[in-house]
Amino acid sequence: MTSPLLLVEDTPSLSLVYQSVLEKVGHKVDCAFTFAEARAAYTKGKHRTILLDLVLPDGDGSDLMGEILKSDPDCKIIVITANGSVNRAVEAMRAGAFDFLVKPFDESRFLSAVQNAIKAGELGKGRSKRKLAVATSEFHGFIGSSPPMQRVYEMVSSIGQSTATVFITGESGTGKEVCAQATHDVSNKSDGPFVPLNCGAIPRDLLESEVFGHLKGSFTGAIADKKGAAEMANGGTLFLDEICEMDLALQTKLLRFLQTSMIQPVGATMPKLVDVRIVCATNRDPREEVRAGRFREDLFYRLHVVPIHLPKLIERGEDVNEIASRILLQFSAEEKKSFKRLSESTKEAFRRYSWPGNVRQLLNALRNVVVLHDGEEVLPEMLPAEITQDSAPTRIEVQPAQDGPSDNWGPEPATTVHPFRTEVAPPPAQSTLVGKTLAEVERELIEATIAHCGGSIPKAAHILDVSASTIYRKREAWAAQTRAS
Repeated sequence: MTSPLLLVEDTPSLSLVYQSVLEKVGHKVDCAFTFAEARAAYTKGKHRTILLDLVLPDGDGSDLMGEILKSDPDCKIIVITANGSVNRAVEAMRAGAFDFLVKPFDESRFLSAVQNAIKAGELGKGRSKRKLAVATSEFHGFIGSSPPMQRVYEMVSSIGQSTATVFITGESGTGKEVCAQATHDVSNKSDGPFVPLNCGAIPRDLLESEVFGHLKGSFTGAIADKKGAAEMANGGTLFLDEICEMDLALQTKLLRFLQTSMIQPVGATMPKLVDVRIVCATNRDPREEVRAGRFREDLFYRLHVVPIHLPKLIERGEDVNEIASRILLQFSAEEKKSFKRLSESTKEAFRRYSWPGNVRQLLNALRNVVVLHDGEEVLPEMLPAEITQDSAPTRIEVQPAQDGPSDNWGPEPATTVHPFRTEVAPPPAQSTLVGKTLAEVERELIEATIAHCGGSIPKAAHILDVSASTIYRKREAWAAQTRAS
């Protein structure tokens, strides 16, 4: 039998309602109405799960939460706050609360939060006392032992038991999906599914169906019932990549989902209850998106509970060669080549280069080397021209990252350099396009532009008015097609 829950709510009528709902499903509940009563009740009962109103007549609920977590870090506290105080709930989450509820909330959301807290307490006894090993070089898909990445590993490890939403920021190619997968792997929902959804890769008129599902006949083309990503992630983690690409109308429905844990597929008349943890990511500055009116402020505060910022590859020091050395062996085995190491001059070239495409660009460069060359050692002349050419991008000096979690978008550069803002003549027009597929024309244009820019993908991306990461992804896909054929 589970231990009693401690309910701390200063409004007697609400306390009675909450107590009735909990006891109806079999929970034993101890009630307190003031800060002093709650402290005395906890001291006597050492409750494992606590529902705590942040506004009490004789004290601040956050202070009581701090006392309890100091005494028992494994205690699961669900904070309750009014609709206008979401920021306080977010602060409580960062201070160690397990979950938060904003009045008024649905009974299903209430019971789901309590059940998750009890389950997490049973599964995670003593887990908070385990610490991450010092100087970890590999962590759930990440490679690198630099201080910025150690902070990321520690942050991901520390939020494992929580159900708090995680907001990952960072440039394209820094590993946001790897971070989301790692967050899932260390969580209490690791046995459940991990469902990624790229909000920027789905047409806006289909995004609602992709997230929440639809019923047969609900719109033209809906020939069968379809589960949405939220339902498929039930019991696990839903990863919403490029969240800032989501349409404002759908943002409203996502906010409702976060408040109630209920989804309503397109065409359905009845909602469904699902239990998922939300992890989202963007390569934009989310605060700027809020200021520009492209992202709802209330949704931002709902999602931006645990922020994790991934550093650029250039900020990670020797990680670039650590990653390259490990991945080189993997690619070499896949392509049946003989490569075993990087030459010292190649390592120095990697250190000097600015890597505008971050880790994704590094992987693309290594794949290029392994496919086109062979030998035991990677030499500078094997590298793509953009890495070794004299006109390589200027290195950007950045301010050192601060320890611990931050609300900031990320390290701000001391000076901003735009090395590719010069006008470059476009490649010669192709005269043999007729008869080719659109995909063939696209590939030919991209490759011709890269060649015209001396092998520089960032310069080619500037001419083509696309992001460098888009070109890297396309070239990876082409290389995979070539290997498959």
